[in-house]
Amino acid sequence: MKQRLKRNLVVLTVLVFVGAAVYLNWRYAGELPGEDGGENVDKVLGESTLVNGEGDEGDTPAVQTDYFSAARLTRQQARDSALALLREAAEDEMAGEDAAAAASETIQVLAGYAIAEAQIENLVTARGYKDCVAFMGDGSISVVVDAGEDGLQPVDVARISEIVLTETDYTAEQIKVLEAS
Repeated sequence: MKQRLKRNLVVLTVLVFVGAAVYLNWRYAGELPGEDGGENVDKVLGESTLVNGEGDEGDTPAVQTDYFSAARLTRQQARDSALALLREAAEDEMAGEDAAAAASETIQVLAGYAIAEAQIENLVTARGYKDCVAFMGDGSISVVVDAGEDGLQPVDVARISEIVLTETDYTAEQIKVLEAS
């Protein structure tokens, strides 16, 4: 009984950490420096800057903030932290076999999430969207896309939802498709 409680506690703790990391990523990614239209373009960890050498006006280089790269980096860092905790739990001699099995099972789930997210992101961009990032969780999936100048239309949501339904076991009610602003 205690072993099952420990296993469930480890799994719950990891899921809380991953959920918190995804939430914090989402919360702070919408407030990147330079989005206010001003000249405030400070360096942010995970932010990409594209420089084309020619520039838009004379010798001024073109600069683009990349939400998607920052989101992927933050997601990967959160997952790496969770995996480190799970590996420690699985290798802990004080933990029972049930806790080690639960940690191993959660590691496999997180690996499955990573593979499915990458597959969904690749398929969405293959359908003509500029960029995409997916966040899978236990009960839902969120897909953030750059739909271009026309914005996210209902037909876009249907296309992306179809991809997610095909690649995962989620239901339509569990899928959230959002446009990056």
